[in-house]
Amino acid sequence: MKPILIIIGVLFVIFSVVQIFAFQTRNGIENYPFTVTKTYRDFEVRNYEASLFTSVKLSTKDYEEASSSGFSILAGYIFGGNENGEKIAMTSPVAMSLGDSMTVMFMVPKKIKKENLPKPDQPKIEFRDEPAKTVAAITFGGWANSKKIEKYKEQLIGVLQREGIKYTNRFYFLGYNPPFDFIGRKNEIVVELDDQKIN
Repeated sequence: MKPILIIIGVLFVIFSVVQIFAFQTRNGIENYPFTVTKTYRDFEVRNYEASLFTSVKLSTKDYEEASSSGFSILAGYIFGGNENGEKIAMTSPVAMSLGDSMTVMFMVPKKIKKENLPKPDQPKIEFRDEPAKTVAAITFGGWANSKKIEKYKEQLIGVLQREGIKYTNRFYFLGYNPPFDFIGRKNEIVVELDDQKIN
C-alpha cells in the first residue's frame, strides 16, 4: 500500500509543478490587445487593435485536424524554422477561422515589424495584417472540440439575434492554453460585427 501512496504523491507533485509552470508561462505571454466596450449576460463586445499575424490556410473544416496541423506548422516557424533560425516569442491566443477551410493564426509580437520577419522554411506560411475590428465574444472552458465549437457558435448567434446586433459570417475560435494545461482552460468564439455603434 505504501509504495502506491508514494507513486501517487510523486505524480501529484509532478502534475502540480507542470500546472504552476503553465500558469507562469501564460502570464508572461503577450496577448492580442482589445478593449471591452459593452458586457452582456452571455457575451461581450470588444474592439481589437490592428495586428500582424503569421498564418497558414488549411483545406479542412475539422477543428481537430486543423488545430493539430496548423499549430505544428506555425510553431515550427516561431521556434526557428526560418531562414535565420530565429526564435519568435509565442503570443496568445491561437486564432482559427471557422468555415469550409480554416486559417490558423499566431499574432506577431508588437515589437516586430513585418519587414523584419524572417522568411519561413514552410511555404504555406503567410504574413497577414488584420485590421482593427469590433467583435462579439462568448467564452467557454475545458477542452475544445468540433462539437463544443459548433454549440457555442450557435449560442453566440442566438444571443446576438436576441439583442438585435448585426454580425458578419467571419467567425473565429480563440484558444488560450497550451496542451499540457489542465486547470483554468479558456476558449472563445468571436464573430466580427457589422460596422455599427453598440449602445
